[in-house]
Amino acid sequence: MIKLENVSKKFHDTVVLKNVNIEFEPEKTYAIIGSSGAGKSTLLRCINLLEKPSTGKVIVDGVDLTKDKAQLNPIREKIGMVFQNFNLFAHMSAKKNVMFALLKVKKMSQEEAEIEAVKQLTNVGLAHRLDNYPHQLSGGEKQRVAIARALAMHPKAILFDEPTSALDPEMTQEVLKVIKALNHTGMTNIIVTHEIKFAQEVADIIIFMNNAEILEVTNTKEFFEKPKTDRAKEFLSNMI
Repeated sequence: MIKLENVSKKFHDTVVLKNVNIEFEPEKTYAIIGSSGAGKSTLLRCINLLEKPSTGKVIVDGVDLTKDKAQLNPIREKIGMVFQNFNLFAHMSAKKNVMFALLKVKKMSQEEAEIEAVKQLTNVGLAHRLDNYPHQLSGGEKQRVAIARALAMHPKAILFDEPTSALDPEMTQEVLKVIKALNHTGMTNIIVTHEIKFAQEVADIIIFMNNAEILEVTNTKEFFEKPKTDRAKEFLSNMI
């Protein structure tokens, strides 16, 4: 479904992705891990062209998004995104935040959008917060609203960019529990995370990055038991 071919990205003279080749299989969960500055979030943001690669192809459902701009918005409808800083509309309630794209993009009726929003917010444990505004919610609750918003579009894949980096430990656990519940429910989940134990628990495949490159793409059990590269061994010894 999602394939990156020879993708590189430069910001001025700084190389943040170098010749990345990776294919994401449908309905699997991937964790992208590595030290800060390795290029993890940039790789994720290249998938839906929030960052345009300097070179290379981004192919989703057979469409090269770097060439076929007309397909970009339809493809983005199929790929949800959950940001580290929530990106909620401050002037809208939780329910209206979830309804917004359903009304504008999916062209649902008010009634249909409301039913879907209530359903998804209930699924993430926020049935009691439907009419609360972002400033009335904890960080963990805001992130769960953001996840509900992504799920309401019924995407084929969801990209999670450091979904717990802005949260304290207790709120982190409540968000990770929601993400874990999405595992093997028919979507591809691609998670950039510093939560190494969570990655070990939830991912089918580990993508290990270092210095703008992918060093390993490995079955999770194998990665944690027998990492192939010295850099991965060093990283794990520091993290675990």
